Amino acid sequence: MKIALFAPDGRMGRAIAEIAPDLDAEIVEDGADVLIDFSAPAGLRGSIDRAISADIPLLVGTTGLDEGHHDLLKSAAEDVAVLYAPNTSLGVALLADLVERAAAVLGREDWDVEIVEAHHRMKADAPSGTALHLGSAVERGRAEDAREELGRCGTGLSRETGEIGYAAVRGGTVAGDHDVLFLGPQERLILSHRAEDRAIFARGAIRAAQFLIGREPGLYSMRDVIEGA
Repeated sequence: MKIALFAPDGRMGRAIAEIAPDLDAEIVEDGADVLIDFSAPAGLRGSIDRAISADIPLLVGTTGLDEGHHDLLKSAAEDVAVLYAPNTSLGVALLADLVERAAAVLGREDWDVEIVEAHHRMKADAPSGTALHLGSAVERGRAEDAREELGRCGTGLSRETGEIGYAAVRGGTVAGDHDVLFLGPQERLILSHRAEDRAIFARGAIRAAQFLIGREPGLYSMRDVIEGA
């Protein structure tokens, strides 16, 4: 498999290039089978144009995207296969599935949900894209949109039924910690994932890139990857 990197000098670009030979993948400039973009929101249009021009699938792992960026992804998916993953860890993909199942079983009236994430001191966006992705899994499980509480400070902050709270921690070299807390009467369920090295994201990205090759145009996710395993 030949992979083109839209941001080869970024942290994830370097991590993918380092692990690629061990996974029978080759990093190339031209003639790629798939394009991987872990750049920044401002670079999304450029990676989309490059993928469509080359008629190859696109994997986007960039976080911090807004509604306009997601509209761009949906539009691009009409021409090529696009996989958007704010986190390419296979473990996180499975975590999101478990969170959705838990939310479907545990009633919103009695069970509150809080999502706590921690990342290295250089991460620019908060909450993390993964935390928001896990919040979306809660909403899918409950079959409803939820009010988001993005950090609490001050007074008069009693919870609203069904809301999802987010808390972000930044410091050190933390690769990525995520905890989804289901807080019920006299009991708690905590679903967690710990990333110990950026290599897990690189490995998952290559796995997702392999999944994309030969796919019809459309918008895919890491859930499609683990279900197609």
